[in-house]
Amino acid sequence: MAKTVKNKENEKITPKQIALKLKTMADGITKQIDSKIDPVFTTQQRGRSNVEFDEKRRVLTLGDKVTSRNFLNIGHAKKFMQTMMVTSKTHDYLTQNKTASIREVYYELKHTLGKSKENTFEDQTESDSCIVDLEHSVDTIREKLNLHANPKGTLYGDITIIDRKHNSDEFNASKLGRGGWSIMSRIEPEEIEIKKTNADYILVIETEAMYERLVEEGFAKKNKAILISTGGQAARGTRRLIHRIHTEKKLPVYMFTDGDPYGWYIYSVVKQGSMALAAHSDFLAVPDAKYIGMTLEDVEDFGLQNVTEKMKEGDIKRAKEMLDYPWFQNKEWQAELKKAIQLKIRIEQQALANKSLSFVADEYLPKKIKKKEFLP
Repeated sequence: MAKTVKNKENEKITPKQIALKLKTMADGITKQIDSKIDPVFTTQQRGRSNVEFDEKRRVLTLGDKVTSRNFLNIGHAKKFMQTMMVTSKTHDYLTQNKTASIREVYYELKHTLGKSKENTFEDQTESDSCIVDLEHSVDTIREKLNLHANPKGTLYGDITIIDRKHNSDEFNASKLGRGGWSIMSRIEPEEIEIKKTNADYILVIETEAMYERLVEEGFAKKNKAILISTGGQAARGTRRLIHRIHTEKKLPVYMFTDGDPYGWYIYSVVKQGSMALAAHSDFLAVPDAKYIGMTLEDVEDFGLQNVTEKMKEGDIKRAKEMLDYPWFQNKEWQAELKKAIQLKIRIEQQALANKSLSFVADEYLPKKIKKKEFLP
């Protein structure tokens, strides 16, 4: 059975409310200790066995399975301690209006216990795991715990943003030069306000090189588009920004990746969410997103047979796995994946330069968008 759908008010939950959630959870554990009961920390069970595809909402969700950690269980004791340390530290960040990288959390909490040779944390994977457990336990995302990872992704186009955490700076992403705006890890409303936009749609682009090509060709202005580069698999901050612009400004999202199983999976993560973050699809996914290219049909339609690449064994294996994913069961994607497996070829975005450098901006994308030649 799928997990209960998050209330959309979770999008607007304040740091003060999150801090209260942490305190309530900690108070419950304290009461267990005071009552001489073995204290228990409970969080959602992660892993593919607890991930489900919600057909109605068209996103990945985390199921109802939970896992518990008991302090008096010798196998759980250290992880229990680590989780409580992370809980306390994130509560401090929220009440003090501070943010920290997940790397900084690790170093803030790492020390040797008393006169022993035992460290609180041996490496960052341990503190990272506690952060994930915590966000699942209190039903939020780590960005709302005032935590962030390394940013990745770029924004360009006629969209005005206010950075509330930095002197309420207001800027338009089309006025920042060809480099655009480097997307931050934390894109929450209390920090980043999406003030207005005159764009008609969001074009999400897999590769930085293609993003730069479209900026150079003036695609955003000519076509009233917001361009967002993911630089490969989209980071959480980039996915959060795409989700927020789409939902707050009611703009359609079109995805433009390489024509191969990895590019298509990058699209599916933006659209349906990911298995690793299935509990957070309501914050990150855009189920109405459409796929605009590249496809193997493009090879024939645009005469690109001489610039295809051979698929590697890993590509073929991934394509076969994707055939079984519930969110790829529609006839269009089944046909595309089967064709890839049969032909064993892939086509990169940059292959369109074989026609001309401006072909992608002047012909390929405008034609597909006008005729709505999308994959679902």
